[in-house]
Order: sequence, then C-alpha cells, then structure tokens
Amino acid sequence: MSDPDLAGPDLTQGVDLSMLAPDSMLLGHAAGEAVLLARCGDEVLAVSATCTHYSGPLAEGLLVDGTVRCPWHHACFDLRTGEALRAPALNPIGCWQVDRRDGKVWVLHKIDATPARTAPAGAPQRIVIVGGGAAGNAAAEMLRREGHAGSITMLSADEAGPVDRPNLSKSYLAGSAPEDWIPLRPMEFYREHDIDLRLGVHVDALDTARREVVLADGSRLGYDALLLATGAEPVRLDLPGANLPHVHYLRTLADSRALIAGAQGARNAVVIGGSFIGLEVAASLRARGIDVQVVAPEAVPMEKVLGPQIGALVRRTHEQHGVRFHLGTTAVEITPQQVVLKNGETIEADLVVIGVGVKPAIALAQQAGLAVDRGVRVDEYLQTSAAGVFAAGDIARWPDRVSGEPVRIEHWVVAERQGQTAARNMLGRHERFDQVPFFWTEQYDLTIAYVGHAERWDEIRIDGDVEARDCRLTYVRDGRTLAVATIGRDLESLRAERALEV
Repeated sequence: MSDPDLAGPDLTQGVDLSMLAPDSMLLGHAAGEAVLLARCGDEVLAVSATCTHYSGPLAEGLLVDGTVRCPWHHACFDLRTGEALRAPALNPIGCWQVDRRDGKVWVLHKIDATPARTAPAGAPQRIVIVGGGAAGNAAAEMLRREGHAGSITMLSADEAGPVDRPNLSKSYLAGSAPEDWIPLRPMEFYREHDIDLRLGVHVDALDTARREVVLADGSRLGYDALLLATGAEPVRLDLPGANLPHVHYLRTLADSRALIAGAQGARNAVVIGGSFIGLEVAASLRARGIDVQVVAPEAVPMEKVLGPQIGALVRRTHEQHGVRFHLGTTAVEITPQQVVLKNGETIEADLVVIGVGVKPAIALAQQAGLAVDRGVRVDEYLQTSAAGVFAAGDIARWPDRVSGEPVRIEHWVVAERQGQTAARNMLGRHERFDQVPFFWTEQYDLTIAYVGHAERWDEIRIDGDVEARDCRLTYVRDGRTLAVATIGRDLESLRAERALEV
C-alpha cells in the first residue's frame, strides 16, 4: 500500500520520458521515499527530494547547471553526486540509479555517488581554526570532504559545540523546537572525522611569524594554515541597570537557555533594539504568552535594511500579535521592574532583552597586526594580510563582486559558505568567494528572504502586494540591482540569486 503523503508517480514503475521536459523536474517516489527526477540536457538524474537542512521541498526549487537549489534557504545540491555544494545544508541528499529504455524512465535503487577527493600535493598538514561558529564548523567539515588528511584543531571559546544559531532566536526560543535540534553535529561526529574540537579554550595571541597560536594557559599550538572565524559579539549598552540579572543578550546557546529560564515566570518583557535578533526574540516571547514591548530609535523597524515598505509590514505584523512599539526613542535606565525611556516614559518589565546589533570580534586580528577595516580585510580568496592566515564569517570584509565595494555581512549562510571556501583555499584550491549573500528572517508566519547586499539604494522597485505578503522588492542604485527581497515568492528569490551571479 502506498504512503498517502508521497506525491507523484511511483518511479519504480517507470514513467514516460515525455512527462519530463528538458531542464525540468518531476516529483515522484521510490521505495517509500520522495524522489526528484530531473532532466538536465540529455541526462535524466534522480535524487532524494528533501533538503537536508530544514527538509525543504526541492521539487519547488530551481535547476541550475546540473544542480538543484532549495527554495527555503538556498542550499544547493549536485544532481549527479547528491553532494551539498552550498550551505546551509551540510549533508548530501541520496542518489538513485536510473534506467532509460523504450521512451521510459525507471528509478531503480539508491547508489553511493559520493566523490572521493585527495588534497593537492603540498597542502598544509596542520590546520588550526579559531572559532566554533558557522564559519569554523563549515570549514572543518569541508577540509575533510576535500581530502585533507592532516590535523584539524578547532578552538572555541564557547562551552557548547557548534550550534544552529538562527534557531536560538526562533523556534527554540519560542518553545517549538527541542534542544536536541540545536547542535549542528553530535560530538561523536568530530571524533569520527578526527577533528580536534576544543571547547572553552581562549586564544590570547596569534604569532604569525612563528605560525603559532598562543592559548590563555600559555601553551602554543603550531599551524601551517589558520582560519580566523571569531565571529561577532553583542553590542552592550552602557546604562544604569544593564547588568541586572533579568537583562539578557542573545548570541550563544547558554544565552538562549538563560533567556528561556527567565521567560518561565515573566509577564512583561521589553526588547531594546529593533534588530533582526530583537524582533525575532519579540515574536518568540509572544509565542510564550508574554506581553512584549519594543524600544528602538528608528521611526520604522528594519527600514535601514529592508526599506520603509517591508519595515511597515514588520511593525504591523508584530502589532497584530500584540506587540507595542516605542519608536524614535531609547532606553536610559533599567530598574528591577521597569525600563525608563529617554522621552520620559516608563515601561513595566520583569524581563529585558537587549538586541542593538553586534560588532566583529577582531581583537585577535588587531593584536597580530593583520589589516583591519571595520573587520578583517581579506582578498577574494579570503586570505588576510598575513601569509597562511584566512578569515571568514562575521569578521571578514571582502571585495563584493556585485556592488564593487568591500563588504562585511553578518549572515549565517554567508559565514558557512565563506568557511567552506576558505577551507578549499587553505588546501590550495584558489577559489574566489563570489557567492551572492542570502539571509532569511521568520517572525510569526511572516518569512522574508533576501539575496544580495544593498547598504544604500536610490530606488526600490515593488512587484506585487507587500500588504498581501506576495511581493518582490528590488533595491537599485545607479540603475543596477544590488539586492532583492521576497515574501511568498521562494522560487523568485532563487531566480534573483541566480541573476545576481551572472
């Protein structure tokens, strides 16, 4: 008996090739699993139809040059090997044997198409990664996938292993995702892949002349190539009461746990700051039934990043869920029961979350004498000014191909993809990082996808209806498209990403 949740034809029984137009996909199933049949030129390929990131439906994605891209968070998979080519997916999808004859196509059985790679001759043997976040973890995994047989040491100041940080302010904080969803990998993964992950380890200095990392206990660790992936840290407010026990920042798993604990008995929360993190926290706390008020200096939330149209929609969405805004003002004092605003208002609060942005953690780079410019300066290969030292993630400022300007972007997917590129380049692959930035935010039932990067624009072109949550906004400067935001148009977001690549 077939599974009623499986859509499309049973591909093990064969389908007419005429059902599959050139450069198109067909969703079906085989052996009780959703399978995607794709026709790429003269080839017909079959892969598992579910993204390994958040189980996105690949059949609703985009075919590009022998790959399929997920419509939800823009992961990319090789249709011939199943390999996860781009984060945020880290695991491959399954590949299936295909048989073609007499104008029909059959999907037979799963096959192992994993490519075997060997690191180039002369590749560094001892690789050290400073940082256990998105970039550092992605780099460590990619080094092994690329055939690196030498040592990998990952030094993380965090007490927890690499985690799915976007979830800390979304489903996990809202109480709809269990904690066992949060680690990117079980600790056994690092042991099985011979990745020496050291938690709670602080790096005091980087000696680029001797190619050594100096740890807080005074010990030294040599390297042949090094990746700085120290990430960012929350901007902390200097105002009376900011250190009270009911005041929280959110960056780490420990931060999220503490915030969840504080929310257990809270009735009134104030979120200071209208950042993505702040607004996602507001939505998650509302899901827990807590009264939430947001304080922010701007007139329209998110206007600087997404423009006034989406900013107004974000505000209305929160207000429809009971959030109250205090805009155009800031907090000047926090007491055990209240937040005092610059405009003289006082707000009841037994829980306070400060989300006013982050700053790159570049102290180590500065100590080592690396070139810095509101981040660590890298070239198109993510190489810093010191030989053998690369940087990736929230600290890296790199030359952006689309805008033609150096940029530093604090997005999870960007950090992971940079970590992957840096890993290949540490092994001598000489691969430019020119991927189009992508991020998403989820607030209640509102999901916004954004590709590209527009720090400034002189025009926003709107297609569709923002209020109806069916729209595309194109951010243009000097007649050139720099970025695209979409709501309710996942496939269009993928197409916009592809257009910015070429």
